[in-house]
Amino acid sequence: MPHHDSTHSIEEHLRKSGLRAEMVRPAPFMEEMAPRLEHGEIVLRLPMPEDVALKMISVRDIGRVAAALLLDTAEAPGGVVELIGDELTGPQIAAAFGARAGLPARYEALPLSVLPTDLDRAMFRQFAKAGERPSNLAVVRAIEPATLDLVEWIRTTGWTAPTNVAGS
Repeated sequence: MPHHDSTHSIEEHLRKSGLRAEMVRPAPFMEEMAPRLEHGEIVLRLPMPEDVALKMISVRDIGRVAAALLLDTAEAPGGVVELIGDELTGPQIAAAFGARAGLPARYEALPLSVLPTDLDRAMFRQFAKAGERPSNLAVVRAIEPATLDLVEWIRTTGWTAPTNVAGS
């Protein structure tokens, strides 16, 4: 992906420069999860296979981890930290929202072709590929122990079920 390629180039330049630098690589944002209410059921649709975990982080926690690194109260092992607060499959994400709403929930894996651009399709391919690699959630929690998992994020943000879709 073009922006990942440029990020990699910047990281390489910083490594070679001799400057002290720590890299943060945030996963997709929990804030981007947008389940819908359809016929009394929470429905989450993403262009991700249902058996692949989506790594995610809250925007709040990106700021907290970055601040700890900038203020020198923490270090990124090896100079890089993948910012992940949780990793769940689509059905697990839908279930978390359904549990909060007290409603049944389901997940629908969409084909990449529903996405409007090649860049969007490349991004979701990257998310799926990242889901195949193991994560080390403990690294992020060592830097910021209060890092939210999805269930905690749903609770602390006060998320409520969206209103019914017209015609549902």
